[in-house]
Amino acid sequence: MTPWNHSKKQPMPRVAVIGTGTMGSAMALRLLDAGMEVSIWSRHAASTMPLVDHGATAYEKPTDAVLDADVVITMLPTAKATADVMLDDGALLAMTRSSIWVQMATIGVETTKRLVTQTRFRRPGVTFVDAPVSGSRGPAEKGQLLILASGPQRAALPLEPVFAQLGRATLWLGPAGAGSAMTLVLNTWLAFQAEGAAESAALAERMGVPNTALFDALRDNPIASPYALAKLSRMEEQDYHADFALDWALKDLDLVAAEAGPGVAPVASVIADRWRTLLHEGSSGLDVSAARNGLGQGELSRPDDGWPDWVTDVWASDNMTSTPPLRID
Repeated sequence: MTPWNHSKKQPMPRVAVIGTGTMGSAMALRLLDAGMEVSIWSRHAASTMPLVDHGATAYEKPTDAVLDADVVITMLPTAKATADVMLDDGALLAMTRSSIWVQMATIGVETTKRLVTQTRFRRPGVTFVDAPVSGSRGPAEKGQLLILASGPQRAALPLEPVFAQLGRATLWLGPAGAGSAMTLVLNTWLAFQAEGAAESAALAERMGVPNTALFDALRDNPIASPYALAKLSRMEEQDYHADFALDWALKDLDLVAAEAGPGVAPVASVIADRWRTLLHEGSSGLDVSAARNGLGQGELSRPDDGWPDWVTDVWASDNMTSTPPLRID
């Protein structure tokens, strides 16, 4: 695993971005701002218009978008969508023989390996690079993603100008598939933090811990990561505008369950089941911070819940403002 040096100057390649959702649009905009020629295609044409206004060239067919590109980035939401566009719709065959296909969405290790095989078989001159990212909308817009690249080392140099605009760092991890494996590990870690923040917030509410006190206790505390604190803050504000949608977080957990098998990440599977329920109940399209939903919000949350009547009666009659004495069962 070696970090790649962004300091070397390389010629600006022509880039095609296939999939201009939240992440793809942010990436395309970064490349345009760097002065690169960028062609784009999306299943939803409306998402391409702001990029066209910024200088990108939009195409009705993915085969036309990739035709003259040196680098083709796919940022489609699922493995099926990626295979449909690149294999079934012929975008891979339309790529220039010496070009590089950079697959940057999270689609899983097994699918990635199948795409490597298909690329070698269908278009031997094209180099396939597995390069999913760690980061969401904000880091993508600022060029602060962590790029988890894997594939032939010969691709590192020509891709350096592209990756330098998209990420704060690039890690080259080995053969194609290693980047996808690392992404699933990191995204599972993030899921634990999001769910942990949600359940801790719910517990604090139930036990009568004020929000300000909770944040004071977590401030500069090594147990609280910046990511978890940011999600906790959004939960308290009920700001669920999607930086990283709960739907896609669940997709990643399902990939973990499918590829790791039973007994490896049992907590991840439990979180996935709960989040699946949240999606069915109306949280689809919301940020992963919507994991706070369904955890006792709006229910009774007094610090005396569960205490014997005589304790709460004495507490109330004395007009105490602190918590009751320690209860030992």
